Amino acid sequence: MGWLKICEVDNQSISMRNILVMPPEPPADYLMHDIADSIYIGRTRIFNIPFHWHHKYLTNPHICVVGITGAGKSYFVKTFLVRTSLVWGTNAIIIDWAGEYKDWVASTNGKIVSLGSGNYINLLDLGGMTPNVRIKQIIRSLELLTDIGNYPEQKRLTELAIEKAYLENGFKLSETKQVDQLGRPLKVPTLKDVVRILEEKLAKGDYEFPAELENAIYRLKQFTKEGQDYFARQSTLDLENLTKSGLVDIDLSKLPDEVFRALSALTILQFLKEKMRQEGWAKEKGVKLYIVLDEAWKIAKEENSDAVMIVREGRKYQFGLIVASQNPTDISEAIFSNVGTTFILKIKFEKYLDYLQGTLNFSDFIKEEIRNLGVGQAAVNLAWTVSSDFSQTFIIDHIEGEEPRKEYFIDLGSVLGDDMAQTLAIRKDDLRKRLKLYGVNETQIEEVNSTFDKGNRHMDIVNFVVLLDKFGISRSNITSLLKDLGLDDSTIINIFTKVDYKKLDIMSEEMTQLELDQ
Repeated sequence: MGWLKICEVDNQSISMRNILVMPPEPPADYLMHDIADSIYIGRTRIFNIPFHWHHKYLTNPHICVVGITGAGKSYFVKTFLVRTSLVWGTNAIIIDWAGEYKDWVASTNGKIVSLGSGNYINLLDLGGMTPNVRIKQIIRSLELLTDIGNYPEQKRLTELAIEKAYLENGFKLSETKQVDQLGRPLKVPTLKDVVRILEEKLAKGDYEFPAELENAIYRLKQFTKEGQDYFARQSTLDLENLTKSGLVDIDLSKLPDEVFRALSALTILQFLKEKMRQEGWAKEKGVKLYIVLDEAWKIAKEENSDAVMIVREGRKYQFGLIVASQNPTDISEAIFSNVGTTFILKIKFEKYLDYLQGTLNFSDFIKEEIRNLGVGQAAVNLAWTVSSDFSQTFIIDHIEGEEPRKEYFIDLGSVLGDDMAQTLAIRKDDLRKRLKLYGVNETQIEEVNSTFDKGNRHMDIVNFVVLLDKFGISRSNITSLLKDLGLDDSTIINIFTKVDYKKLDIMSEEMTQLELDQ
């Protein structure tokens, strides 16, 4: 039997003993609300408690996600959207800056809309708003994305021209639902009408400051040029319908630059915010719609953007915003300060950690934990609706995601000679079965898989056939496989022609290298 010994212990030593310190985790009853009606995320690091997320216990349903490439950011977003759909029937619209999500959306049978490739949004569409409200939104967007805010006279001229465009088409500036004498909806003007009005004013030659007028016209014409008039034609998108279409990816990657992408994102946010404002908060479970903004720094950083306004207005609407970025400083501090939830995955640079700590006010212990996070691990910061005496930031040991159905994509662009050529999507396990059927062994199949993975799950059809040819697979078997994938005879002949040319190029390179070696 041991002896008890009384001794003096300094305060610092006592504070380091966990038995006397409240662990940085919320109590279990805060983490496990309504298990059947919440979104499971993962287990906490210290007590291994299952964390079930629900917005109704938080200040709002909006979410920030930050983390370096490969930390699991997009994996979390995909998992979260899948589970909200299963649990609450939530729809989701991904405003996809770089086209990162479109293959995944396609694999889930979601809807893909590509702006800059046959689809248009009329910037002057009202979406249930009065012209006066819409004009203010348009001017605010132009202030964020151009330098018009530095030129008050040009701003005034532009605003007056937009007003006149609505008035010419019979609209009353302070009314919402407007129809003609036969009860038909009025035709909405476009930016081309606005430019025409400004040009007519310039042509009269009686305006006191013609240079101001010319510059106002020049600024708007970047959005009305032939081939870049994505916001100056009548809309082909029905945004109201998209809010009820399950999982939707709005691909912005084919738009010319960041200004065009940001303008489309702002316009979509403005329309959706107005729709949710009209519907109000319903007494039904979950969230009707989530909107994802990934790497949208142009509008996530500016204090006057609609992304910041939506977050600041909290839980007024039946939809949530997910703002994600590799760089925390690309997201306004106002967003971090007002979202109900922030997920922090691995962060590489100290200045980013300092920015997050200063904004979210977590401890040095949590900061050190974030610094050492692995892939799929995250710190979670929650803004509860009630005051609490426990830590609002804690560590999830692993985000337990929904494993997506992995698909490979065979690109046909090099054969069909069209940048918009179709892509064949095939499940990984299905491709394995078909390759084995046509004589490809397990070692060779692994090489095929590795080649797809190195190409971000994409491979050109010609390279695919060259690889099979290298394995010694007969052309009759390759032909049967290509037909099995749905390709017609003329396309297959074209593929083999390009394969032969490619093989000749490879042989030529090998002969050249041999001569150099000699």
